[in-house]
Amino acid sequence: MATFRYWLMGILWFVGGLIFADAPDPAYGKFQIGNPEAAKRGQVALTTRTFTPASFTKDSLKTVWKIWTKKAPADPMSAARERFGLHEAPYPNGGLPMGLRKGTLALDIQGLALDCMVCHGGSILGKSMVGLGNSSLDLQALFEELPGAGLRRIATPYHFSRTRGTNEAVATSVYLFGLRTPELDFQLTRTYPKLVDTLCGDVPAWWLMKKKATLYATGEGDARSSRGLMQFSLHPLNQKVFFEKEESTFKDILQYLYSIEAPKYPFMVNHSLAVRGLGIFQNHCSKCHGTYGENPTYPNKIVPLEDVATDPGRLNAYPMEFAQKYSRSWFAKGHEGWLADGYQGRVNAGYQAPPLDGIWATAPYLHNGSVPTLGHLLESKTRPARFTRSYLTTESDYDKDKIGWIIRRVDPKEFPTNAHEARKIYDTNEVGRSNQGHDYGDSLTDEERKALLEYLKTL
Repeated sequence: MATFRYWLMGILWFVGGLIFADAPDPAYGKFQIGNPEAAKRGQVALTTRTFTPASFTKDSLKTVWKIWTKKAPADPMSAARERFGLHEAPYPNGGLPMGLRKGTLALDIQGLALDCMVCHGGSILGKSMVGLGNSSLDLQALFEELPGAGLRRIATPYHFSRTRGTNEAVATSVYLFGLRTPELDFQLTRTYPKLVDTLCGDVPAWWLMKKKATLYATGEGDARSSRGLMQFSLHPLNQKVFFEKEESTFKDILQYLYSIEAPKYPFMVNHSLAVRGLGIFQNHCSKCHGTYGENPTYPNKIVPLEDVATDPGRLNAYPMEFAQKYSRSWFAKGHEGWLADGYQGRVNAGYQAPPLDGIWATAPYLHNGSVPTLGHLLESKTRPARFTRSYLTTESDYDKDKIGWIIRRVDPKEFPTNAHEARKIYDTNEVGRSNQGHDYGDSLTDEERKALLEYLKTL
């Protein structure tokens, strides 16, 4: 009887191995180094092309100021960049900021199109950087104002962002995918679960992808899937043939993302204090966030919600219905498996603890951007309930002591009625914006927190 039981367990283990053969390997990503030739092609494609048709007229960036003021700014382009939170491109871009590129409207009319860097092109200490999340972006203002080119505001089908520096990428994915069948053909009737646009998603850095097996705050995507990167190209004018034609391009882009390196902390570091911080990190943080140095490790760990206790909105907004449709779709079938094809969407029970490479440059923190500095993150009682900041990225806007953005706490009586100004205030009392949880640093002494902050500068 015992022999039969062990034989049966062996069969189940073998079959289970086939079923989950395409599940992420916990060690996947640790050694992902972009193929140099493919990475170069991917870099060129990402910084010279757009993968959606134009959405705005060619002069809209120069004339959009008419919506918010009667007097023409001295430099209309700079005024628009600052209003929308766009940064100068560190590559040739025809005088346009990162995130916008010359493209074609219907009937071959020239216009402006969005590209990936509208969200993934950020700035730190005044330096523009491809792959750094854009924590200055007001995506809602951009979609309300730029299409009208200074003539009128356009009503959006949902909120593209609720607070400046965050976005509603999940809502965008659900909305666009709802217009398609799993095979990416258009359908007349929209089919999608309840669309949630109150998540205030913080954009992760691309340089983390080389370590990660899964993508997004809840780990529902697979980091090996180049097709998964293409879902935000679901522009209504992009036909199915576009995705099939450009798949090889996005394979190159994925290789480029693997090759991006985190920026080094540019200021002085107290190395003796950082050494003490290393020991604290190893005892309190490495189990979830990995280790760093010559032989780095990263566990790709999903931390249960009841443990990390951060805002549950993002976790609850990815329903099984959407995961199942995604797993049946063209996006998930970029790889043949034994019993199931592709890289399936997953519904997890918690949030992924991210790698911390370059963490000094990636403020604000938590998946919803509710904590402005690492100092606030490591001592939960100090976190501001309502705060604002300049949304500029110069050295004078950066907090070297707390590691993050210099903020000003806001009294509720100060709240503006103007929607654009209101989005500059992060109110953690609003749905999806709680700054609760991740209170692991509360048990540390002030001296230990100081040492740990010094070590985090070195990552």
